[in-house]
Amino acid sequence: MTKISAFRAVRPTRDKAHLVASRAVATYKPAILAAKLESNPFTFIHIIHPEYFEDDDNRTAPNTPERFNKVRNKFEAFKKEGVFVQDEREQLYVYRQKKGDAAFLGVIGGASAEEYQNDQIKKHEATLTSREEMFTNYLDIVGFNAEPVLLSHRKSEHVDALLNEIIQKRPEYEFTTTDMTSHELWLTTAEETKALQNAYEEIEAVYIADGHHRSASSVRLMDLHRERGNYSADKNYNAFLSFFIDEERLQILPFNRICKSLNGLSSTDFIEKCKAVFEIEEINKQAEIKELHVFHVYLNQQWYQFRLKDEYRNFDDAVNAIDAEILTKHILDPILGIKDLKIDDSISFVSGDKGKSAIEQAIDNDVYNVGFELYPVTMNQLKSVADEHKIMPPKSTWVEPKMRSGLTIYKIDE
Repeated sequence: MTKISAFRAVRPTRDKAHLVASRAVATYKPAILAAKLESNPFTFIHIIHPEYFEDDDNRTAPNTPERFNKVRNKFEAFKKEGVFVQDEREQLYVYRQKKGDAAFLGVIGGASAEEYQNDQIKKHEATLTSREEMFTNYLDIVGFNAEPVLLSHRKSEHVDALLNEIIQKRPEYEFTTTDMTSHELWLTTAEETKALQNAYEEIEAVYIADGHHRSASSVRLMDLHRERGNYSADKNYNAFLSFFIDEERLQILPFNRICKSLNGLSSTDFIEKCKAVFEIEEINKQAEIKELHVFHVYLNQQWYQFRLKDEYRNFDDAVNAIDAEILTKHILDPILGIKDLKIDDSISFVSGDKGKSAIEQAIDNDVYNVGFELYPVTMNQLKSVADEHKIMPPKSTWVEPKMRSGLTIYKIDE
């Protein structure tokens, strides 16, 4: 059973929704970020970046209580100025994002912290304690969460039927952002809310597709209230803001790898060493990877196909069957000398939505020496890793949709 909680969202007025909604700050180039802050007084970035217009003498250190208090104050200022309003009744929010040929339709609501702790909400990524502690402190001080965790679940005909009926109505929000992505949001009636909650109770488990640190920190905050002795079962901190989406609507792209060095090898020697484990042939740029355990490798302005030999395809667990792990085990570690992908600065990662051209550009500019294009992790692979309580290799997936911040803000302190 999957519990999805209704809540009273704090959200922008209809005329300002397109101006408020923002991507994660880290995704903006510095010049674009500055332009948004200077030209758009309504962008949510002003809340999470509250000191942009302040003198250096008044600025606080990042990730400190002083900075988090300024975030909260800026949020309260947006409410006072009428940029945000809060819904009068608890409800769920149906959201659809369209990007190219893909349409991502699902439900924004609260995911159960208790189900997270009971492993009904499945994880496939390890979290860093330091980041958990920092974000828990952030949530505790600012009192809200503005970016949903992405949760996937099996296809449900019951949920689909309800969603298809709801989206026949006029959406509360309907706008397109400058990255050519359209966004629509529908409010649910009391009857629709209850019907969706009942439909989700038929779903046994959900899987975190994106947002492991956000979900872990939210659950940690609930435990913190228990430690303080002020826990209450009816508070919003018993759930965390999430976007529930059918796994068949989710889009998983690879995180490709580019490496600065061949570890002292010539290109010929590198290819020869790889032939022990891979069948290798030259290909053109237009070729596509059509199956798991096949890599496309760019070296000296030539693309190659590396196919893992059959005798190396017997995997003892779900993690070892992930192509990112196969690449590390057979090439990055033993041949290129890259032992820890998290800290080695000789390797970088390129999201799969940028395609082969991004790999070529990095290599042809002589910044990197070799690039690896991977086949996307499948949903079944992701679920198998989570079900086995294992951890995916670093940077294994680039998951779409990427949610916007500020459209449905979840008040934790209510």
